[in-house]
Amino acid sequence: MKGIGLAKGLAVTLKTMTRRATTRQYPDVEPELPPRTKGVIALIEENCTVCMLCARECPDWCIYIDSHKEEVVVPGAARARQRNVLDQFTIDFSLCMYCGICVDSCPFDALHWSPEFEYAEYDVNDLLHGRDRLREWVLTVPAPPAQDANGAPAKEQAAAEKALAAAAAKAAAQAEAGTEDGNGRM
Repeated sequence: MKGIGLAKGLAVTLKTMTRRATTRQYPDVEPELPPRTKGVIALIEENCTVCMLCARECPDWCIYIDSHKEEVVVPGAARARQRNVLDQFTIDFSLCMYCGICVDSCPFDALHWSPEFEYAEYDVNDLLHGRDRLREWVLTVPAPPAQDANGAPAKEQAAAEKALAAAAAKAAAQAEAGTEDGNGRM
């Protein structure tokens, strides 16, 4: 029977014309992103020690880091020490595959995921983002999720609380020993 395909196609068209569209018009309506969405990588320069782990672990080799050594005089030390100073930190987002290995491998929390995703450029060369652009996205990084009140505390938090309790006990013991001294000294 000829025309049955045309009739089925028109039936689908008429059926969808009577329903309300669920499509959101992106530029006009902001999308509702899930929490902790991965958009672009942000850099906190103060935390970066130029260890180069992020650049070495990157499978695309899209992170470029340059630094120089600077002498730091430490009072009481026998000789001056050296530290790395960050000169250039650039990510080529035209090569990046957003795997997050650089963020996970950073031991000093210098790299974070920002939910920003609107950074399209007209020229592919403009996707090479330097320190200033990466620093701007730090302001959009959401705070880490709150820890479960019923869960076990983090190892670092437990160690800090234990050290604080030990210091308080030592100070209390010194204060008690000082008042029993009889000399009025603490």
